[in-house]
Parts: sequence; structure tokens; C-alpha cells
Amino acid sequence: MNHNITRARQSTTAIDRLYITMRHMFHRGTYRPTGQSGKMIQDLLLQLNPEIYGSMADAEKVEINGLMYVLDRLPEGITETPYVHFTSNEGVDFTKFKPIIPPKRRRICYRVDADQMNIEVTRGRSEIYDTLTHLTFLYNESDKIRAKAYNKQTQKNSRVWEKIEEVALSENKLSIKERDVALMHLSTILGRTFNETQIAYKYFGTETDKDKFFRIIYWMGKTSQQDLSAFKRREITFSPILRERIGHHIVGEKWANTIKKVLLEQNLIHRPLHIISANMHSVSNMLYAFEALKKEFSTTGEFDTYKELSSTKNKALRESVQNYSHKNGLTFIPDSSGTNIDIQIIDLQKVNLKNTAFSKLEKSPDDVLLVMDYAFGEQAFEVMDELLKPYKTKSSSTMMNVSSVSIMGKAGILCGKKGDIMVPTSHIVEGPTDNYVFDNELKAEDFQKSRLGVFEGPMVTVLGTSLQNKDVLEYFKNSSWKAIGLEMEGGHYQKAIQIASKIRSHISPDVKVMYAYYASDNPLETGSTLASGGLGLTGVKPTYLITKMILKKIFDI
Repeated sequence: MNHNITRARQSTTAIDRLYITMRHMFHRGTYRPTGQSGKMIQDLLLQLNPEIYGSMADAEKVEINGLMYVLDRLPEGITETPYVHFTSNEGVDFTKFKPIIPPKRRRICYRVDADQMNIEVTRGRSEIYDTLTHLTFLYNESDKIRAKAYNKQTQKNSRVWEKIEEVALSENKLSIKERDVALMHLSTILGRTFNETQIAYKYFGTETDKDKFFRIIYWMGKTSQQDLSAFKRREITFSPILRERIGHHIVGEKWANTIKKVLLEQNLIHRPLHIISANMHSVSNMLYAFEALKKEFSTTGEFDTYKELSSTKNKALRESVQNYSHKNGLTFIPDSSGTNIDIQIIDLQKVNLKNTAFSKLEKSPDDVLLVMDYAFGEQAFEVMDELLKPYKTKSSSTMMNVSSVSIMGKAGILCGKKGDIMVPTSHIVEGPTDNYVFDNELKAEDFQKSRLGVFEGPMVTVLGTSLQNKDVLEYFKNSSWKAIGLEMEGGHYQKAIQIASKIRSHISPDVKVMYAYYASDNPLETGSTLASGGLGLTGVKPTYLITKMILKKIFDI
């Protein structure tokens, strides 16, 4: 046990040093990944060896699952651009540059030219740290590829790399035999089996570019080689405007004021308000789906309907529910501030609850639901802090009648499996070790009939999911902390709620809070980390069970 604690302390120290170094680089404004500071960040990440990055520390193998995870969250073309420039929202959206949005991370990026990628940061420091960690991993794997591809700084290692270069730069379509030969060469460079390489090839391939994986690997090796030969040195920079704005809630204030203005215009600002941080589908589907689709609600087929709506094949069904909801009390506010957090305002007086799970209610309540999309890390404090403030105009200051705040999210579980439910009793913030104990209106027994695993206890609000390793997580799980899971926003939300209720008196000190998470991964189990893929339809049941319980508590039934 003492040995495990020592390893956990070493890993915790590495995380702290990593964030301090990244923060220093941010305030300095620039650094090179192969420079002294960049190598320090890389060495610390290698020392930490996060679970999500698999075999990152193995110099002989390129980590394919980690590469899939990272490239889904970085902009298209990032492997080709040695210069990465972080900016705030500085007016580029009014230019001819085409926005690039990564498949699994809502951030706006721009390819400025052949060598430079701009990444807009509007979600706070967590977004910077998350992206820098992914870039460090990407550069580490690029250096492995370069080491296999080139003898020295400029000499190609063998005909193997020449064949890959030929495929990557060619516009001709490969025959099945040519593809298999090329994949065999590629597996040699990657230090992976032919089967592993083929799976990655299929994962990255698109209808218009089936050979995309060859280009990704080629440019990773090429940009690393150009950096080593000082032809084009990789460099990461941060704009002065971004460094000036970060931490000042400029984006969050604009976002919150837009919401409050709509509440005021619709005469909803004084009605009992329930804030729910969740996705943009479960609440609206639960309130509108059966009426919109002309189906009779039944508890036996309830989740089948939600699965239908969640399937990528059923876009028309989702549009039917959406169109119906907009005519019956739901106002959708797409984000225009840069937070990437959309909003739904639901006037429950206009919702017919007879064909729902809440048909016991004699009439629709006077309450208003404000459903906000997921925040990201520290951004949760900024947006909730701004949202709970009174709405101020030149002539007035209006406080909102906030009755409850509910947080539903996905999180990593430490004592169960994917799809299980976690009910926190407190949040432990990693790093500063701020602890937030609260009275959670949701309890484990609320979900006992679900036939899912349900766990109750403290949860760790981590600095970044991509930095966690087994030593730290097992310490939180097995020590007196007895943590059940990890997530990135809960502690930051609770900090804002407690400041608003206990210190600033912006909301009632008796405001009810509800927290529950469903497990998207288990970082302690090989093959169950975030890099192994999402939940798919497995996530439908826990998502809607939590949504249903939150609404039941709001309706008090």
C-alpha cells in the first residue's frame, strides 16, 4: 500500500508540474514542443503515462487508440501544420476562412495557410490544457514515426517510408492488393499488427478519402522530421487578446445576458426557475416525444422510443419532436457568444403532461425549465456564476427566482462499469483540493429499480480526464476518500452555486441541488477507457433514468 501511495504522490506531483508549466507557457505567449519547455511537458506526460494514451511511453509502438481519440478532438489538418496559434474570438468568423470543427469537440478552428492552424479558445483554461495535452501526445507519436522513417535528420530510412509517401501524396485510388501491401508497410512503421493497422485505416477513412490514414501518418512523420532538421520548427503561440481575456468571464457574461433577456421578454424571469445542465435531447424528448410522434406513453416501451430517437438513422423523428416542442412552450437559444453552450427554455404551462411519465399531475406547473448544454471543465464556474447573477440593465436589476439546479453528466467510474449511475455526496477538486459537500436531492435508492449498478459517494473533479493514471485513481478509490468516480465540472458548478447562495445572496440559500452521472468509461479497466469508444445506445437508459428522476423531483411527485 505504501508503494502505491508513493506512486500516486509521484503522479500527482507530475500533474501539478504539468499544469504549472503549461500555465507558464501560456502567460509567456509561445513555446516550441522540441524546446526546453516543450520537452519538459512531454517528459512529464510520459512520466504520468495516462491511461487514455495507452502505450504512449513505448518507444517502439505508436499508440493507435489514443491517436483515434486525440484526432477526433483536434481540427482536420493539424498533422500538416507545424504552427498552432491559440486565439480568443477575435473576429475571424467575419472573414473568408472556413471554420473547422473537430468531430467530437465543439471548438472552432481555422486553417490560416499550409503551415498554420488557429484554434479559438472560448471555454476557459481547461480547454487550453486539454488541447495542449493532446498536442503533446500527437507530437510524441510523430517523433516515434520519424524515428522509424528516417535514419538521420533528412535521410529516409528505407523503401518502406518511400512507399507510404507515394500513397500519401498520390491521388490515385489503390487496388485491394496495393492497399494491403501499403498497410503492411505502414504496420512496420507503426510497430503494430496488420490487423490493428487495418482497423485504424477503416476508422479514419471517409467516403471521399479512404486512404486518409496514410496521409495522417505521413504528415506526422514529415512535420517531425522538418522540426528536427530546423526546416520548419513546430511552435505553439497564444494571442495577446486571449491572454488578456482568459479568466475574465467576458464570454460567459454575454451568454448569460442573452438568456436573461429572453426570460424577461417572455415574462418568465419571475417564475420558479429550474436550471438543468444536461444534453439537448433527453428533457425535451421526455416532455414532448410521445405527443409529437402520436404514440401512447407506456412504461414498458418508454426506453425503446428514446432509443429510436437516439439512433443516427432517425433524423426525421427527431425533427418531428423538435418542431412540435417549438410550438408548445420550448424556446431554443443557439449559442452566439462562443461558449458552445446552447439553451432550451421550457414554459411548463404550455406543456401537455398527460401523455408523459408525469401524467399524475393534475395540471401543468407554473415552473420554467432552463436546460443548458454541457460546459467544459473550469468553464462550468464561469457560466453558472454569470447565470445566477441578477439581470442588470441601465434602468433595473432583476433577480431570478431559482428553485433548483441540477447537473446531469457523463463521468468516469472507479467501482463499476460503463452505463452505471453515480450519485455524488461531495466533489473533491483535484489540484487545489477544494472540497464541496452538499445535500444532494438525488439518492442512490432513487435508482434501485433500474437494474443498473448505482453507486453513491464522493466524486473527484479532475483537472483533465486525459491526464489521469491508475496510481492516482486507485488512491482516490481505495484510500479514505472512497471516491466512486471522476468528472470535470461538478466542483466548479458547486463553487458557483455556493458563492451565489451563501455569499452574494443572488439566489435563495435553500435552493435545491441535484447531481447524478452515468458512466461513460472506467479508466481503471483496460479496454474501457474513453479511447475505447463511446457508449452508443447503452447510454440511453441511464441518461433518461436520471432525466426522469430530476423532473420527478422538480414536479415533486
